[in-house]
Amino acid sequence: MSEPLSENRRRDVPTGTYRLQVTADFTLDDAASLAGYLADLGVSHAYASPLLRSASGSTHGYDTVDHAHIDESRGGRAGFDRLVAALHERGLGLVLDLVPNHMGVADPAEAPWWWDVLQHGRDSAHAGAFDIDWDFGGGRVRIPVLGSADDVQKLEVVDGELRYYDNRFPIAPGTGDGTPPEVHDRQHYELVDWRRADRDLNYRRFFAINTLAGLRAEDPEVFRATHDLVLRLVESGAVDGLRVDHPDGLADPKGYLDRLAEASGGRWTVVEKILEPGEDLPESWRTAGTTGYDALAEVDDVLVDPDGEAVLSALDTELSGAPVDYAQLVHDCKREVTDGILGSEVARLVRVIGELPGVAREQQTEALAELLASFPVYRSYLPDGREHLDATVTAVRERRPDLTAALDALHPVLSQAGTEAATRFEQTSGPVMAKGVEDSAYYRWARFVMLNEVGGDPARFGGTVEEFHEAQQRRVERKPESMTALSTHDTKRSEDTRARLAVLAELGAEWADLVRGLLTRHPLPDRPLAHLVWQNLVGAWPLSRERAHGYAEKAAREAGTSTTWTDVDEEFETALHEMVDAAYDDERTSAGIERFVARIAPFGRSNSLAQKLLQLTMPGVPDVYQGTELWDLSLVDPDNRRPVDYEQRRRLLAQLDAGEVPPVDETGAAKLLVVSRVLRARREHPEWFARYEPVQATGVAADHVVAFDRGGVVAVATRLPVGLSIAGWDDTALRLPTGAWRDLLTGGRFVSDAEGLPVAGLLERLPVALLVRD
Repeated sequence: MSEPLSENRRRDVPTGTYRLQVTADFTLDDAASLAGYLADLGVSHAYASPLLRSASGSTHGYDTVDHAHIDESRGGRAGFDRLVAALHERGLGLVLDLVPNHMGVADPAEAPWWWDVLQHGRDSAHAGAFDIDWDFGGGRVRIPVLGSADDVQKLEVVDGELRYYDNRFPIAPGTGDGTPPEVHDRQHYELVDWRRADRDLNYRRFFAINTLAGLRAEDPEVFRATHDLVLRLVESGAVDGLRVDHPDGLADPKGYLDRLAEASGGRWTVVEKILEPGEDLPESWRTAGTTGYDALAEVDDVLVDPDGEAVLSALDTELSGAPVDYAQLVHDCKREVTDGILGSEVARLVRVIGELPGVAREQQTEALAELLASFPVYRSYLPDGREHLDATVTAVRERRPDLTAALDALHPVLSQAGTEAATRFEQTSGPVMAKGVEDSAYYRWARFVMLNEVGGDPARFGGTVEEFHEAQQRRVERKPESMTALSTHDTKRSEDTRARLAVLAELGAEWADLVRGLLTRHPLPDRPLAHLVWQNLVGAWPLSRERAHGYAEKAAREAGTSTTWTDVDEEFETALHEMVDAAYDDERTSAGIERFVARIAPFGRSNSLAQKLLQLTMPGVPDVYQGTELWDLSLVDPDNRRPVDYEQRRRLLAQLDAGEVPPVDETGAAKLLVVSRVLRARREHPEWFARYEPVQATGVAADHVVAFDRGGVVAVATRLPVGLSIAGWDDTALRLPTGAWRDLLTGGRFVSDAEGLPVAGLLERLPVALLVRD
């Protein structure tokens, strides 16, 4: 076991983090009890989900209701102090998740600022904290909570409050006389039919979530008030690093990061910024980098066989009835968002811009919607990203010449950095992308769902070893301290589920035969959705019937093609659930799934180990999402937030530390070996990970290995294991300096000569290796 970090090193860049989802069911004291295990695992910092007071029953903490307190249901300040003490006793630091963009307002009585705004309107001391268009709606905040407009008659006045069933609202001083509807009409808020949220709201939300109200963090006073507690924790040494949630929602991300860096003394900070392939963070941002979705995509790409594209595309065309134009699908999904759930945000943007000479309001709205639906990245940060706006205007003008006048008028308005119009366009394009792509298109295009992941590009079917090396050389040059990740609380499926599904690219014909049989025996009107569900069930198998049904229902409603969250098609969902039941109840179907999973699972485990080794050793600060140090076959949330068995992990780690080299079997001990040995090496010898040089492979199976030298250790990983199982390593070798080498994973010793280091012997026990000079 390794020595703990000194206090000074705790405050530097982490060598490895471990993400913990702290909830009322997994409290700060539960987290504190893991300090010893995390130290033994090899991380330098625990990495906690948001800990400030959040909405009652919150399972994630991203709905902060009060920035002045640690959430009591999670353990409160006393529990936080015990966690920090336990971490420091083991030489570990703490990275904390911040939520600067929005607050939870589901229950106004829980959110003091929101309650005060509803009670006093524009005169509230906190009116400026929220992004509210007071002039739209007659000076009243519109709250979409009623079942229908007629439900105003169901309001009651109870204990000096306005009540609608369990919903509580304040009453402004001196306005409490009369009938409940009369009292309601005098308030600084208007309770409206929930269906009006898509078009008539006058406060900015987080995406389309009515219960998360946008904050104006660009206001220095709002920044101070919302960050006071966290910054005091940083100053005291309790918090060593920061993770910023959703910076794209902020009016001025660069200004926010400048202010945060000054206030935090320049502590290591990463941002949850989703970069499109080829996109870089603005160089002016004072941040170490992103939370790692870009790294995830790079690792996934190199483990997917590009030769599998043809057969899986053919299957997708067969099931869809025609070839899918993914770019058009994305555009159409984003237009559904601009014209639907984010219509209120688009309408506000139109109001901000005002009348344009010679342009009708309808044309202006249509042009804005087209620009938002065609924007190629989440947002620009003018003047950074101006090229994306210019290119989008040009593309829309070519496709929609009928909008030329509106586009010509809008272009200069949206190009003026710092203006409200340009800023609101930037704040709107991100939610349109997220809801249209991640939460819609990803559930509609089922060609190969392993690629339908946050930060990825489903249209790009795999990558080469050379492209992976190029990406890592850019990473070590540009953002060497950025976080890397494979699983998060927001990934569409866990790393091991994706690793197993990657095998389908090598066994496309076998998969197509299985799917055709499944769809013949258990037909579903929405065949692409059926294909998506079967892929995910096979990727996570074995999973409980409850988990399978939960995933299928969420996927179907997110896709929105046959049923939706707000307009459930009972007949279709009954058929969908019957299809899922067949995986458990139909003997032929169940046996077919079991056989196929048995066929691909060993290859999936090889991919999992390769994936994990690459992520842990590539340039950056690796994060391990809770529980994923063993196999974790999870699907989208809430499936990926299930309880973790830490006693099992402690026991297996102790066995590994006793000298055991495990087989690659169902226990996952082999993955724990990789995770612990790499994390310990990074913590004990950070100098080993200071540069990046590709290592060349030669021989018949050279394309099945990816290897690189980080400056003291050489990482070696197997790729495309199905093809390798047919041909074998044979004469494949790594071009390493001559002499003796030792594998930190198995303890094996190997010699590189003039012909290189033979891969067959090196990877005989595990499909990965971590070499140091012996």
